[in-house]
Amino acid sequence: MIHQKYEKLKSILAEMDSVVVAFSGGVDSTFLLLAAREALGADRVLAVTADSETYPSEELEEAKRLARELGVRHDVIETSELAIPGYKENNGNRCYFCKKSLFEHLEPYVLEEKYNNIVYGLIADDMNEHRPGMKAAQEKGVRGPLQEAGLYKEEIRELSRLMGLPTWNKPSFACLSSRIAYGETITAAKLDRIGESERYIRSLGIRQVRVRTHDDIARIEVEPQQMGLLLEHADQVTERLQSLGYKYVAMDLGGYRSGSMNRALTQKEGNIHAPV
Repeated sequence: MIHQKYEKLKSILAEMDSVVVAFSGGVDSTFLLLAAREALGADRVLAVTADSETYPSEELEEAKRLARELGVRHDVIETSELAIPGYKENNGNRCYFCKKSLFEHLEPYVLEEKYNNIVYGLIADDMNEHRPGMKAAQEKGVRGPLQEAGLYKEEIRELSRLMGLPTWNKPSFACLSSRIAYGETITAAKLDRIGESERYIRSLGIRQVRVRTHDDIARIEVEPQQMGLLLEHADQVTERLQSLGYKYVAMDLGGYRSGSMNRALTQKEGNIHAPV
């Protein structure tokens, strides 16, 4: 079944003739980039990565390395989400403003360099989640071939493993702004604090971590099987995060789960699905 979906994916991409891939270096966009190269050839594929306050430097370096290994042209553009009107206010539609700006930055490649389509790493799982960026994609005519082919995250991981991609078991990643509670203003200082906090916790051998930020409270999410390891280093973690500006440091007993901040939106009638 997954091989049939992969063939469908390549067929979708082949019909596009040439593509600009919004490339973060994560599991989904890396697999999409590989599929695009296989379907179109390297000369008809361009990977573009947006370097901004919300994107850790180590992720950028990995994206550069992956693009080199895949043998496709890779451009890095400078963006600033904090300069986008409506973004730093951090309401439930924050990701709409981010994706709209990203796609606008990619449009010149279509207009000036004659690539036919912009594509991004939307997957089948996303259709049941709070994804305001989908509205921006629809407005800009940006396509999600992975979702169109019906590919789910675990299928993408398995196909990535079979094809030798090093990202097949890479921990899921989302922009650093996703750690800040809705309604709380996003600032560069908060993003730096979150990035450094997560970098430190990963240095302890913890694979997947989110430092969810509620003003001066750090609510740490790790996978349940690594809670014991986090607790072993509780004193060091508390000391380090407090040195970065948090007053209180707590571990979430529910463990890591993608998009956990979105639970707050369900308390506002009708907001969880807007504007997807």
